Amino acid sequence: MLNALNEIETAGLAALESVNTADELEAWRVAYIGTKGKIRSVMPMMKEVAKEDKGVVGKRLNEVKSALESGFKAKQATLGAGSSSSTGPMIDMTEPGIIDTHALGREHIITRVRGELVEIFARLGFEVAQGPELEDETHNFAKLNIPDAHPARDPIDNFYVDDPRKVDTPRMLRSQTSTVQIRTMEDAVAKGWGPPIKIVSPGRVYRPDTVDATHSFMFHQIEGLYIDRNVSMSDLMSTLLQFARAYFGEQAEVRLRPSFFPFTEPSAEFDMMIALKPDEPAQWVELGGCGMVDPNVLKACNIDPEEWSGFAFGFGIERIAMGKYAIPDIRMLFENDVRFLQRV
Repeated sequence: MLNALNEIETAGLAALESVNTADELEAWRVAYIGTKGKIRSVMPMMKEVAKEDKGVVGKRLNEVKSALESGFKAKQATLGAGSSSSTGPMIDMTEPGIIDTHALGREHIITRVRGELVEIFARLGFEVAQGPELEDETHNFAKLNIPDAHPARDPIDNFYVDDPRKVDTPRMLRSQTSTVQIRTMEDAVAKGWGPPIKIVSPGRVYRPDTVDATHSFMFHQIEGLYIDRNVSMSDLMSTLLQFARAYFGEQAEVRLRPSFFPFTEPSAEFDMMIALKPDEPAQWVELGGCGMVDPNVLKACNIDPEEWSGFAFGFGIERIAMGKYAIPDIRMLFENDVRFLQRV
């Protein structure tokens, strides 16, 4: 055992002297002090050493191991901090790093579009209002003039937290940001700061839709509400037209088509004439619903419909983003594909 250790030390240190590159040094390390090197290979021989000699042999084993490791570290320092090659410049780890500006993150397209929409409506005099995503049926349906038997209340079309068959006012994930309009009107009356009221309410909404290219069970809406004296449909049309041209360009046009919503009367669907790409002709794109606030909604919030009137509108932020940036599939907005996120 002692002879084997002496031979390993002599041969190892001699071989280390002839090492000239980091690659050769790594090969030497593996051969002598690696997990399968010569030092490890003689350790099993310790069980054959006489009991009275184990102390001497063990001490010699540690001496040889220490000598080889010290020699390795000294050679490593000479060749340059263990680099994989002896060629090429040394890296100064104290130097500040180089920032690749192309790899910096940025806002997600939905966050960016939401901010753009809020900024445009702020220029039109609208303030931002927020509300809870976990709502009660009163604010999500009842005060929006949606009757008990209306199909929009069907549990199959909503995410109820409480069983509507067992709870008088069940909670649910809101299916529309119109709930914020109700809460804002209630707050304005209770605290005496309005009407007039002029707000937009961006946020997430939830509906158990089947996911496809244009639908998702969670998406974003932005809704607007304007309550004042003598508000008319012409004010609504003017607001939507100004928004369309501010966001999509002067070529954008707006049209209203008669429709029905329980919370507005009269009601309309509004479309925009948008050129989705510079080299393609403009086309009509449906963006959302709008109308004059139904008097029953005003009464539910303790606002006198004989004195005050108003309009409301709402549309999906995803639909706006898809039209603005020519995104063909809503799922691309949530899949976190880096290639898509870098493109938009």
